[in-house]
Amino acid sequence: MSANSARADGQGAATLLSIGQVLARLTPEFPDLTPSKLRFLEEQRLVSPARTESGYRKFCASDLDRLRLVLSMQRDHYLPLKVIRVYLEDLDAGRSPTLPGGSAPGRSMLGTVRRLSREELLREATASATLLHDAISSSIILPADYYGEDTLGVLRALVELQRSGIEPRHLRGFRGAAERELGLIESALVPLSRRKDASSRAKAAEMAVEIASQLEVVRSSLIRSALGRLSN
Repeated sequence: MSANSARADGQGAATLLSIGQVLARLTPEFPDLTPSKLRFLEEQRLVSPARTESGYRKFCASDLDRLRLVLSMQRDHYLPLKVIRVYLEDLDAGRSPTLPGGSAPGRSMLGTVRRLSREELLREATASATLLHDAISSSIILPADYYGEDTLGVLRALVELQRSGIEPRHLRGFRGAAERELGLIESALVPLSRRKDASSRAKAAEMAVEIASQLEVVRSSLIRSALGRLSN
């Protein structure tokens, strides 16, 4: 009996979830999650589910938390899997790493992915309903029943920008710029996108995050350079 199989038997069927049950719990929050993506994350050593004697994957509660963390880091921070893997390795070693991009450090991120209602979003961002409406009308924020930390960060930024006289309507071009970047990413992924197997689709999704991360580096550098010219 393998170590993973022993772990599956030792924990009991009632405490373990199949791939289908994991998808049922996570897809409301991460609609693009598929069985092939789950298997890809396992191949990338980001989660290690137990195995039954017949080879079926079984996920425990900590596996579910870990998956939620990985998927949130991809979605909300556009981090490539190799960066996420290093972060998780530091957590596993008992360290308190800082999330790349400057978010709060530590193990507290595990299992604490938040979903905010419209009222909670407005309250935590100290934003007016009018500002949120304008942000949605300007395609800066997409309408939803629940919002994540990424949207909260955007709305907080809009509150601060409004104090400087910058309104959501002034930022309509940002959506167009984002769509142009998406076009670049899609063009780069054409060779993989033509393949129909699940592994290629999962690799394409990971490459998209990696390319978006590198585009963010270039964009930030250009802005810093422009700011430098302003101060001269």
